[in-house]
Amino acid sequence: MTLASLPTPRTPDPMDAPTLRWGVMGPGWIASQFTQSLQAHTRQEVVAVGSRALPRAQEFADKHGVRTAVGSYEELAALDDVDIVYVATPHPAHLEHAILSLESGKHVIVEKPIGLSAGQAREIAAVAQRTGLYCAEALWTMFLPKWDVVRQVVELGGIGEITSVHSDYGESFPDGHRVFDPALAGGPLLDLGIYPLAFVTSLLGPYESIAALGQPDPHGVNGQLGAAMTHAGGTLSVISTTLHGFLANQVTIVGTEGVLTVEPTHHSPGPLTLRYADRTLTYDEAPGNQASGLHFQAVEAVRRIAAAETQTPLWTLDDSVVALEASDEIRRQIGDDLTAAGLHE
Repeated sequence: MTLASLPTPRTPDPMDAPTLRWGVMGPGWIASQFTQSLQAHTRQEVVAVGSRALPRAQEFADKHGVRTAVGSYEELAALDDVDIVYVATPHPAHLEHAILSLESGKHVIVEKPIGLSAGQAREIAAVAQRTGLYCAEALWTMFLPKWDVVRQVVELGGIGEITSVHSDYGESFPDGHRVFDPALAGGPLLDLGIYPLAFVTSLLGPYESIAALGQPDPHGVNGQLGAAMTHAGGTLSVISTTLHGFLANQVTIVGTEGVLTVEPTHHSPGPLTLRYADRTLTYDEAPGNQASGLHFQAVEAVRRIAAAETQTPLWTLDDSVVALEASDEIRRQIGDDLTAAGLHE
């Protein structure tokens, strides 16, 4: 069916969510963006920050008005006045720190990727199930209002039957950035490509087959790659990602009756366009950055915890596993072996 207009988001007001006390594990750039977003748009309280280096934690606490800074992740997980932990440490530490937080009785959201592999995601999911605590991957795009509009368009049959999904994500990084460090699981796939993988698998389901090609970067990591995947029902997806420059960074969802485009930058707040043969519909959302959108994943966690739920249907742990299964196979095909860098998968 064709739509007369695009639906409005069903996303509740972030200010209406109950208040929980948050601990930030790892005082890096994304943690700063996350904290700013919570403080600007919600009633959540960031009460503690932990780092392996106490001066770094204290600097973060002073910058953001956080009352407690500790010099180890174990100390942070043990704090009685922390209800939920945001794990924002480097990728190779997500498995250890998610499990540490859950075993310490804390709900947790884990910065993407939740793990280096589908196997690591399954390990975290098993601990979350055993402890009965909330756990989710902080794949923030899936919690943005515009992605709820995408879901509704698909649910309503607003583009007919989906036939293919196309998505890319490329950026340019300065020398010395962690994405060039093999020991930190560098390369574009887990930092950037995880978004296109999430988009296509959320819309089309697990891959049935993959054909992937990649090229190395001089720093010793993969520099760019492309992959085509088949999915159930004769559907197709195509993704690409690179460290070597900015791509269109959009999602194109092709259906039998229309084409829905998540405009650049696809993973951040911004507009949508639905094109039919005879007209174009738009959802106008002001483009934003992480600080204007990271809070949606946090308040979704809070609402689920208040309802005694341990996962969110917006991006389940099974969803995280499915996306990482595709990542695993792409890495296998392009020869991006993380174990060669001494990383546990």
